[in-house]
Amino acid sequence: MKVKQIYTGCLAQGTYYVESNGEVAIIDPLREVKPYIDKAEAEGAKIKYIFETHFHADFVSGHVTLSKETGAPIIYGPNANPAFDAIIAEDHQEFKLGDVTIKVLHTPGHTMESTTYLLIDEKGKDHSIFSGDTLFLGDVGRPDLAQKMGVLTEKDLAGFLFDSLRNKIMPLADDVVVYPAHGAGSACGKNMMKETVDTLGNQKKMNYALRADMTKEEFIEEVIDGLLPPPQYFPLNVKMNKEGYEDIDTVLERGTRALSPKAFEAAANETGAVVLDVRHQDDFAKGHIPSSIFIGLKGGFAPWVGALIADVQKPILLITEEGMEEEAVTRLSRVGFDNTLGYLEGGFEAWKNAAMDYDTVTQVDATQLKNLLSKEEVPVFDVRKPGEYLSEHVLPAHNTPLDFINDYLSEFPEKESFYVHCAGGYRSMIAISILKSRGIHNLIDVIGGYTAIKEAGIPVSDYVCPSTL
Repeated sequence: MKVKQIYTGCLAQGTYYVESNGEVAIIDPLREVKPYIDKAEAEGAKIKYIFETHFHADFVSGHVTLSKETGAPIIYGPNANPAFDAIIAEDHQEFKLGDVTIKVLHTPGHTMESTTYLLIDEKGKDHSIFSGDTLFLGDVGRPDLAQKMGVLTEKDLAGFLFDSLRNKIMPLADDVVVYPAHGAGSACGKNMMKETVDTLGNQKKMNYALRADMTKEEFIEEVIDGLLPPPQYFPLNVKMNKEGYEDIDTVLERGTRALSPKAFEAAANETGAVVLDVRHQDDFAKGHIPSSIFIGLKGGFAPWVGALIADVQKPILLITEEGMEEEAVTRLSRVGFDNTLGYLEGGFEAWKNAAMDYDTVTQVDATQLKNLLSKEEVPVFDVRKPGEYLSEHVLPAHNTPLDFINDYLSEFPEKESFYVHCAGGYRSMIAISILKSRGIHNLIDVIGGYTAIKEAGIPVSDYVCPSTL
């Protein structure tokens, strides 16, 4: 028996490849399925099943394409209602995979179809659980995504989740391995551990939601407390996962069309596309197409696209580093953004060489900001998450979280120069690009963000451990 976690950092997402005696199960596959097919072929094995733990909201699964390519059936737990052919398994139903067994444990709460899959080894011993968004390391799945007006509330779902954990997961042996669908950084939970694999026994000790003496009322209150609003693209991804989607090859072919600067400009004007610059933030600062939005590939790319562009149908035109066009289109498709229309051939240098207008970002380093603050109180805006800000922040700084930057437009000075920072420089450049696209240009980026600010000795608030907030 082989169990391999295929972890994708930018999505904080885990897909699982399980093989026994020449038969393979794929659990929660990503959109591009060729790596799974290639791995099975290299192992001389055949993909027999595709298991989905639930209808994912934060990414588009590869289940439909993988089933089409391999003939393997898609399996959901009870209550699932996809628009395509699938096996809707019963609670405790078992599926043989070579010499091992995968058992269905219906664990509603995150969603009503949420299911945990229990892997039983060749000797009949419980080996591991693929817990989807039911149980994370250090946390559990948020219970507010599958609310139904007048039928189910987030408290109802949290109550179901409590029962699922107590009745289906916590009775399992402490040495059972926990393989969650997500890790730290995912918007599907609040405060996950950085590790991506653990034992159930350790989670019983470490995870607040698995406290043995916890009442259902306490669980509901703690799980709901501190939940930020879900990204707007979540329900659109659920819809695609339920109803199906275009083949990834079609999306790639359309999205990797090379466009000259003039053709690129014409396409942007004709379609109203978002001009998305995915280079490094330093390159964007030195020069970029006016009104383009920066979200760099070398960061939390796909989730930030989903959170800030939101509409998966919105046309997108790309500016990338040379050779990164297909990577960008692929990663957009993982979160349902399939309407990429092409990329700027030759990159930003081709735009400059064509004598087209471009813009830059004014920047200062933390030492320069320190000198300014020692003379007067200049406006500083911190675009980190509220928890990061409350934990520690520059004393005169305002918190305008990037996730909801458009809600704070009226708070930025109209004429006076103001300074923007995040933790390290990635999120502040995203925020600056959005503000500049809204006509706000009296802004200055703080190079290196809060990390550089602390090193420079700028006065900050007293530290508060994030776990106590």
